[in-house]
Amino acid sequence: MGHKLCRQCGEIEPHDDWHRNATASDGLATRCKVCKKAQGRAGHLKRMYGITEAERDRMVVDQGGVRVICQEGPAEHVDHDHRTGKVRGVLCFSCDAALGQLKDRPDVIRRAAAYVEGNLWNPTLVAQGVYRQPS
Repeated sequence: MGHKLCRQCGEIEPHDDWHRNATASDGLATRCKVCKKAQGRAGHLKRMYGITEAERDRMVVDQGGVRVICQEGPAEHVDHDHRTGKVRGVLCFSCDAALGQLKDRPDVIRRAAAYVEGNLWNPTLVAQGVYRQPS
């Protein structure tokens, strides 16, 4: 089985650790799979949020190593204000998606919390089509 030198990390890796590239003379990519994945992640952070992996990692440390909203660990997804683009913190996928689904609107998020806690207005049916509001 053949091996190849990765131009990025300088490691010699077996051919199984490389993506295929039909246009390359040896049929393999120029970077090993590990470097390709790391470069993709770093590039995504820079393009989308203007931060490096080190800056993201620092944010996680500043958050105590846990997700800010659900308080579980580890934090993995960069959260940003969809209106301004400003990075707010690092969350889990579910919390990040929830904020996006609730349109980053604090009033909607507060009503969602009240709903989950059972504190929202629950009208009482007094007669057909007639409801009484709780006091």
